[in-house]
Amino acid sequence: MIITVEMEKMMTDNNHEYPLLIAQSGPLEGQRWKIKSELLLGRDSDCDIMIPLREVSRHHARIFIEDGNQMVEDLNSKNGTYLNRRPIQAAMPLKDGDELQISISQHFIFLSSDATMPLEGFPLELQKRRLRIDVGARRVFVMDQELDPPLSASQFNLLQMLFASPGEVITRPDIIEGVWGTSAEGVTEQALDALVRRLRDRLAEIDPTTEYITTVRGHGLRLDNPFNS
Repeated sequence: MIITVEMEKMMTDNNHEYPLLIAQSGPLEGQRWKIKSELLLGRDSDCDIMIPLREVSRHHARIFIEDGNQMVEDLNSKNGTYLNRRPIQAAMPLKDGDELQISISQHFIFLSSDATMPLEGFPLELQKRRLRIDVGARRVFVMDQELDPPLSASQFNLLQMLFASPGEVITRPDIIEGVWGTSAEGVTEQALDALVRRLRDRLAEIDPTTEYITTVRGHGLRLDNPFNS
């Protein structure tokens, strides 16, 4: 998607720049909202940002303005609200580039004004992330450094599958089928765990400070790919 100059002008009200909340992954991916006043997030139809998922509470979280700052708070939700992958215990200020997560399903990015939004594509595709994949060449870069030697076929298939759905939890059966294909029958959970350990070790060769592949107990695996600071 190309955001033209004309479209960018339509995103301002009388040349006033508003902070933006942009859905990164999940059912709302690609949608964006100006933060002019309070925004209520949740599953209920009366929410300003309705997230139609069972694991999202009816009234899950809210974004509000206090002393000129954009704030976010969890509304005693069942599955939590996370700011930069940390659970919110009290109202927290939002800063440019912050990642907001509702339960395990819907991710957002906060931009401090319209002017910080890239003109081409969606932020998820353009923002510089620590992990990048050249699918055609089957090359993997961590913090701009290429993994050498390259990943094995099964390691690459696993990483590519998670990379295609950043922040989303993929079930273990789906991963086994996606990685091993027609050979998936008979592949054990232990084999998958061993593959995940080897892939984590390879990524840690360049960046030992970040756990890119997260195990969500009872659900599956997800890729956490933070911005390159």
